[in-house]
Amino acid sequence: MKVLTVGGGGREHAAVEALFRSGAEIYAVMKNANPGILARAKEYKLISEMDVDGICDFALEHNIEYAYIGPEAPLGAGLTDALENIGVKCAAPTKAAARIETSKQFMRELVSKYNIEGNLKYASFENAADAEAYLKTLSEEIVVKPIGLTGGKGVKVQGEHLHSFEETMEYINEIFENHVGGAGVILEEKAVGEEFTQMVFVDGKKIVPMPLVQDHKRAYEGDVGPNTGGMGSYTDANHLLPFVNEEDRTEALKILQAIVDAMAQEGCPYRGPMYGQFMLTAKGPKIIEINARFGDPEAMNVLSILVTGFTGLIKDMATGKLKDDVEFANKATVCKYVVPKGYGVKSESGHKISVDMDAIQECGAEAYYANVDTNADGELVTGTSRSVGVVGIADTLEEAEQNCEKALQYVKCDAVFVRHDIGTKELVQRRVDHMKQLRP
Repeated sequence: MKVLTVGGGGREHAAVEALFRSGAEIYAVMKNANPGILARAKEYKLISEMDVDGICDFALEHNIEYAYIGPEAPLGAGLTDALENIGVKCAAPTKAAARIETSKQFMRELVSKYNIEGNLKYASFENAADAEAYLKTLSEEIVVKPIGLTGGKGVKVQGEHLHSFEETMEYINEIFENHVGGAGVILEEKAVGEEFTQMVFVDGKKIVPMPLVQDHKRAYEGDVGPNTGGMGSYTDANHLLPFVNEEDRTEALKILQAIVDAMAQEGCPYRGPMYGQFMLTAKGPKIIEINARFGDPEAMNVLSILVTGFTGLIKDMATGKLKDDVEFANKATVCKYVVPKGYGVKSESGHKISVDMDAIQECGAEAYYANVDTNADGELVTGTSRSVGVVGIADTLEEAEQNCEKALQYVKCDAVFVRHDIGTKELVQRRVDHMKQLRP
């Protein structure tokens, strides 16, 4: 089966490896020369992932049957719609369905309209003056988000990033002045608890769950520093998390199914992977955001242990024939991203980086190339975003974390850093203790 893949990051490399394992003939388009994807692709083209016409021409040239689109920006630009218009079936949402991510306002209003559980109090604004007037009426802490896409880096939380009314207004003014996210601001109730990710495969009507994952957005160890696209993540061998029980997970899945049902009702059925970001609070799971794709890094955790053929899943999602028997290995995984110095503030780029894939696999781990490229001398160099994701895999979380750490020594570069605390016993226990305080 010929599959077009769009995107050149770690999430896309993990998807390409899963497609390759399950027999797909891969045709890749991406803006950077990701060596992991290049090694698996029968043909490839280096172009912008927003070049809808160029991608469609490439698909027609190679008689592509199915497509997997990794990043969110091309979804917002209508790439799925354009590909389906030329006969390519997509395991990815249309522009209308991708609004569940591309407009935080659309998501909150949909959840509100259909009385779906887990919503947070919110208000959206098209100018700073109205936002300021609303802010003056509040006594509780809030979260400030640009309504549109910001690559996972636009969210600021009072009490963590914003420490006064003045700082909050400064950020709101910055969003409007710089058109951050392009479409206004949304102020949301601050949910207190522990975040978890529940991703699902969706075929327009049905959802099939993936293992739970916990991502780590803050740049530095101890959960401090600026928000990033994600520094790393982990899954447990039982596909839950040490602080999330089966009941909590069932509630999260009910919310996601209700969202999929609502979108079908709205005339924009959702197909493809969907990512539900939840805060587990004293009152159960609350919706932080819904994304129209796999998470990154979370995709690397789950696709590394996917037993069912991903090629078949792409076909089933695209054609509305998803089955319940999707299997993942009962393994724990810990992913830690190697990122360029300055990542989260102002990244350094263009530094030589080397990855010994064979040695990493001998450690019980996998590595996925992300924002790396080849320079004029043919050397692999870092870009401005995350460089390489390393995923340790084992029977227990503790062993998976150790395998990840062993493997990290085989990624060599003078200008990178890693959050080494991700998946450690100490950090996981802090999450467990926090939830015990909230739900004694």
